[in-house]
Amino acid sequence: MLADKWIIDRTPTKRFPSYTRGNAADVLADPVSPLGWSLCWEKGVVLGCKVGFVTFGVFEHEDYGTPPETFGLFGGYFYNSLMQARLMGVRMPGASPEAIDAAYFDANPDVPPYVAEPWHESPVHEARLGETMAYVMGSTVHPPVEEQKILAIKIRAERPNLSALSDAELVARARSMAPIQVVMFEQHVWSSLGASLGPGAVQAITAAIGRPEDGVRLIGAVGDVDSALIAIDLWDLSRTIRSTPEMNAAFDAGFDGWQGRIAGTEFEKALNAFMLKHGSRGPNEWDPAAHSYETNPRLAFAQLDRLRHQSDGSDPRAASKRNGAERARLFTEISEALAGDTETAGMFAAGYASAAGWQQARERCKTNNIAVIHEVRVVMVELGRRHAAAGNIAAETDIFMLLEAELDAFLANPSSFKAQLSERALDHAELATLEPPFIVNGSVPPLSQWKRRGAGNYEIVKVGDVLTGAACSAGVYTGKARIILDPFDPSGLDADDILVTLNTDPSWTPLFLAAGAVVVNLGAVGSHASIVSRELGIPCVASVTDATYRIPDGATITVDGAAGTITIVALP
Repeated sequence: MLADKWIIDRTPTKRFPSYTRGNAADVLADPVSPLGWSLCWEKGVVLGCKVGFVTFGVFEHEDYGTPPETFGLFGGYFYNSLMQARLMGVRMPGASPEAIDAAYFDANPDVPPYVAEPWHESPVHEARLGETMAYVMGSTVHPPVEEQKILAIKIRAERPNLSALSDAELVARARSMAPIQVVMFEQHVWSSLGASLGPGAVQAITAAIGRPEDGVRLIGAVGDVDSALIAIDLWDLSRTIRSTPEMNAAFDAGFDGWQGRIAGTEFEKALNAFMLKHGSRGPNEWDPAAHSYETNPRLAFAQLDRLRHQSDGSDPRAASKRNGAERARLFTEISEALAGDTETAGMFAAGYASAAGWQQARERCKTNNIAVIHEVRVVMVELGRRHAAAGNIAAETDIFMLLEAELDAFLANPSSFKAQLSERALDHAELATLEPPFIVNGSVPPLSQWKRRGAGNYEIVKVGDVLTGAACSAGVYTGKARIILDPFDPSGLDADDILVTLNTDPSWTPLFLAAGAVVVNLGAVGSHASIVSRELGIPCVASVTDATYRIPDGATITVDGAAGTITIVALP
């Protein structure tokens, strides 16, 4: 029986009372596992986030409690702290809490207004943030992120033979990743916050001169964005399949026996290189309990099987090149228009350059963090496999129902946890059927009061209706809306359809190659769907409340990614 509070849930504090799912569902769409939260997050990410906000200049260590209120976790669902982000808006010169909300969180009527308190204003932090702003706006490369990329590659390359390690050695290796996660997530804070400054400056200037729609165009197609590189590498693999009769036949025969059919081929070598580079990626990838390309090759098979049927005209490089040229043209045009205003022209140029470099850093830093979490994943998959085979746990995945503090007791007497872990697994699956409140403000409703997913009363759209959201990637496109909820079962998405979903993470990226446009219920200008859509040159509107419930599958819609609108043209 599911209790009213999950075993790893937090409680809002007086200083940090408000939390949102906005820009959080991109990180953890599903309820996080107990081991994922207590080991990778509480011991790593949460602490790294605190350090990051302190070194960036927003807070002092003592501003946080114990554990630090960097994030919320309610019903097993991950939440962003509104206060933590808003304080940057309060304390940063020229910023505001409202501007931070617009940059990071969905435009949702349930978001509580910012309420000032005496401790929020801080001249000391204003000065520190001024120095940080100058650094971010004056740089296009953040060296710590590139150094950590080298470290992440080294950790993967030096992974020992896990099957030869003892249970205790496996647990020790998993725990050894937490301190690395602290350091890496500190830089993820820097890159995430830094990635908002350049785009903010560009969009403010283009809006001021009456060209707000160009602001979105100017912050896209920057190139070398890790999330988009996954799609490019999968695309290249799909071209090999498409051009090789033997590989097409290997895929035509289905997944069962697939790896045997490609054994010893050049394609297998290329696929292994892809796995070494991107094997850590997958849906809900910030939770080690979720599968990745490496732990479940079926994920790669499903996406490659889809992409091999795409024509060469969907090549992501062509779209990126085309949009990159348009971005450069607009920059030159607007720079010439600002030539008489030296200060504004300088700010525009700095914002333009900073936006590119720091968006690249943000996605690279995410890749680095995921690589470390993946090392925990493969270790615990091995441990779970062993104990499921021995009959100590009911299923391999039950290993992720442990808390980090229980690992030593589990090693001492694994079978004693069997019933408890099975019960937690059932409860965890039950959490996934619930609709998390978009906002938690001060107190959390008991789980017994949460709605079931899709159980609300949603008003279906009519022809002529216009839905609004966040303008995230420019362009206008009309096509059939396809409601897709699983990136590895996109059977309803045909070439040039419009992808409509709840939210996306990197595992969704290959579907963008087939889509004419993207619409997501959740997200903002800096979310995954927005960044990848800009890189691949397709329109995107995010934060379209309840889009997956209100827009019928098969409806013809027009997506205007610069205006942030969805117009209903025809119903199925």
